[in-house]
Amino acid sequence: MEKEVINHTILTEFILVGFSADPKLQLILFGIFLTIYVVTLLGNMTLVILICIDSRLHTPMYFFIGNLSFLDFWYTSVYTPEILSICISEDKRMSLAGCGAQFFFSCVVAYTECYLLAVMAYDRHVAICNPLLYSVSMTRSLCAGLVAGAYTGGFLNAIAHTANTFRLKFCGKNIIDHFLCDALPLVKMSCTKTWIYEKVLLGVVGFTVLSSILAILTSYFSILLAILRIRSASGRHKAFSTCASHLISVMFFYGSLLFIYSRPSSTSSLERDKVAALFYTVVNPLLNPLIYSVRNKDVKEAFKKATQTIRPQR
Repeated sequence: MEKEVINHTILTEFILVGFSADPKLQLILFGIFLTIYVVTLLGNMTLVILICIDSRLHTPMYFFIGNLSFLDFWYTSVYTPEILSICISEDKRMSLAGCGAQFFFSCVVAYTECYLLAVMAYDRHVAICNPLLYSVSMTRSLCAGLVAGAYTGGFLNAIAHTANTFRLKFCGKNIIDHFLCDALPLVKMSCTKTWIYEKVLLGVVGFTVLSSILAILTSYFSILLAILRIRSASGRHKAFSTCASHLISVMFFYGSLLFIYSRPSSTSSLERDKVAALFYTVVNPLLNPLIYSVRNKDVKEAFKKATQTIRPQR
């Protein structure tokens, strides 16, 4: 649907191209993404449930891991159902309101994960640099407050980002060569001046990402100094292993974001941007529960205990 305003045709709906126009390839992609979606939901909720029911996992570190898994459960649900719909539906249209809703919730989960990963780095900093004061410093109220702060920051930034984006008027072709309503393809469709938008976007995204990365780097610099002061090799290995999973999550999440948004638009490639976007929208929520469980002895023991408890009841 379109409507004439002055000399422009203002768009009120978009067509998401997705990945391919080949029907056979679309069915294959549907099967792949559906499998990933189901595994992601099961993996994240399993980790959340294990952390809730096993008393050995009732520590600040696992509290934050559980919240990250809970966030990733909703994170993948913002994007993957729409991807599945694009793969099998001939009608690939999305209304302006639908685009705005997806954009808002994608901003909420992305900004919240930025803050939550920084909070998790602070938790590791306290655990390794001040181990004797860890249980005293990281109280339940503080942990809950840090998570609440991450969500609050995510919602506030999402409101600012979405309002700034959808005050623009979109005109021309209504085709978005992507699988989601993202800032970069939407700005290219704008028929109004974008210099104010770009400044606000730079301020909101730049402050959030750079401040989160700075907090993570500062925490890990202190952690590195503390690890170097540990005399035993086993002690250094144990301290580093508690940080390895978090570092992998940080590299995947921020790496894909920076790959897309730090490059000038003149060097951007739609296909490369789609692949990079897949990492932080689909792949990262799948990998996080694996990262925090496969190499984690406590989680594996909790899973084994839970399965042994369930088995006799069958």
